[in-house]
Amino acid sequence: MQLLDLTLPTAAENLALDEALLESVDDQPGAAELLRVWECPQWAVVLGRSGKVAEEVFESRAGDVPILRRTSGGGTVLLGPGCLMYSLRLSYERRPHLRALDQAHHEVLTTLAAALNRKLPDANVRPRGTSDLAIGERKFSGNSLRCKRNFLLYHGTLLYDFDLSRIESLLRPPPRQPEYREERPHRDFVMNLALSAGELRQALIAAWQANEILQDWPRELTERLLRERYEQPAWNFER
Repeated sequence: MQLLDLTLPTAAENLALDEALLESVDDQPGAAELLRVWECPQWAVVLGRSGKVAEEVFESRAGDVPILRRTSGGGTVLLGPGCLMYSLRLSYERRPHLRALDQAHHEVLTTLAAALNRKLPDANVRPRGTSDLAIGERKFSGNSLRCKRNFLLYHGTLLYDFDLSRIESLLRPPPRQPEYREERPHRDFVMNLALSAGELRQALIAAWQANEILQDWPRELTERLLRERYEQPAWNFER
């Protein structure tokens, strides 16, 4: 698997790059699988594809924090320092079973949980809900996916040194909650992992055997998607 350890200057650029990494190869079934790791350099609210700003964000409190929308599903997240992001581009040609969404969630999340449990043997990291990773009843990772014809993009968050108070100040209680949350507020539901960014990177790379450094990335497509989508209020606030 290829590895791209790259963070672009803004949250919008990073979302555009994630999409470009999927779109740029979807007409090439034999293209390489890829792991990308990055960490958002600024605070940013990111809605899922069908999320509604009015239902999920305290917009009046956002100030200069951008509100953006990704192309994958799932709930709204807050990105920023102390939250390591990962993105996987997985091939249906190599892994046809991933066309079943429950199998996609299971494969990625159990792989990640096993890698983190090797770093934290007493933690008992495990998948919870549809697409969370948690220790006990507290979540530290939310994940989502987007399916194309030949590839799947699976990406998510790993909180390790995040200012958790910022979540409650900017995000409303989500309209859809996993049963294990039991309607707890963000402050009682979300936690940081006791690992460093470097340790998390090592765990991800080892888990996916991402040993081939990607020498180039789709710059022109990233820039086009940024202009046409992620910098456009019509996209970010469409619902």
